[in-house]
Amino acid sequence: MKQRIFIILSIVILAACGSKKNDPIAPTLGKPVLLTPAQNEVCTQGSVISTSQSTVTLKWSAAANATSYEVNIKNLSDGTSATQTTANTQFDATLKRNTPYSWWVTSKAASSTITPQSDTWKFYNSGPSVINYAPFPAEILAPTMNQVIKATNGKITLSWNGSDVDNDIVNYDVYLSDSASPILLQAKVSDSNLKDVAVSAAKTYYWKVVTRDSNGNTSVSDIYQFTTN
Repeated sequence: MKQRIFIILSIVILAACGSKKNDPIAPTLGKPVLLTPAQNEVCTQGSVISTSQSTVTLKWSAAANATSYEVNIKNLSDGTSATQTTANTQFDATLKRNTPYSWWVTSKAASSTITPQSDTWKFYNSGPSVINYAPFPAEILAPTMNQVIKATNGKITLSWNGSDVDNDIVNYDVYLSDSASPILLQAKVSDSNLKDVAVSAAKTYYWKVVTRDSNGNTSVSDIYQFTTN
């Protein structure tokens, strides 16, 4: 009797083991690599629609195991953004002329919750009668958005990165205050950082950078906020 029970249990265990299947492993998605328009270039390709608009073809390399891509385009003049989804490795975007843009691409696949994102590139969509281009809005490096930062002896360093297709940036105006509309802290800063900025503990600050080139053209970064502890 005991032998029969042992045999029956063995059959049940073997059947259970045999029916177990390994969970499928989702394929790893690759990161898209941007191709054109190139980083920090004046984009002259595309089809002119009117004096104010043109169509620009954004291209990137195929990412491993991606079934679609999310294309993100930001107008750096007014801060508006647009997102489109495509199964191709290029996208025709209708954009304003004489306007700076940034763009990036995200890989997508139904089998993966991880969505690798490309680097973010900037370009200037060219237009008629432009001899000198305004700088790109400064890229804020530190403190970043919503960062909690420890002040050393009540002082911090603000840092950013400026870029311009004409390479003629001359200086920056830095704005900082505890108001959502920051006020001028220091004008005509020649470096891309400002050291020994006095702040108080346990306070939220807002800051932005205005970039100026040799022809007097300016651009304004987004307003970032951070908190001190």
